[in-house]
Amino acid sequence: MILKIFIFCIFILGLSPIANASENNFYDKGKKLFDEEKYEESKFQFERSIVYNPKHSNSYLYLGKIFKIEKNTKEEEKNINTALLLDPKNEEAMYILIDLELERSNFSKVQDLKKDFKKICNTLCEKLTSIDTRLKDFEKKDAS
Repeated sequence: MILKIFIFCIFILGLSPIANASENNFYDKGKKLFDEEKYEESKFQFERSIVYNPKHSNSYLYLGKIFKIEKNTKEEEKNINTALLLDPKNEEAMYILIDLELERSNFSKVQDLKKDFKKICNTLCEKLTSIDTRLKDFEKKDAS
């Protein structure tokens, strides 16, 4: 009995690199298809990636982007929030969430998210100016 358990453990541990390679392969295929604007096919690959690794934040990020293209705000937000839950320093996901809240005219939420975004931004810091400009534009519309 102990020998069977030992063999089973060796078998499972031996497969983990294969599972990880598959998950990366699905994500890579999904990213390539997304870049080629084949959104339905890429969505399927990102979903497969998540099956192998439910904590793969970038797969959720790209699913969110696809749902944005499909104008499915509920699914977009759900996937972006999941990406941020798994990786709170994901600048792109944070920016997309800010964009969603700007579209909803939820200015207080945007201000809170902007503070968080300032703390984590490395490559997308120039987006802060865009956020400020959009906030001012919305405030002008509300004032008139």
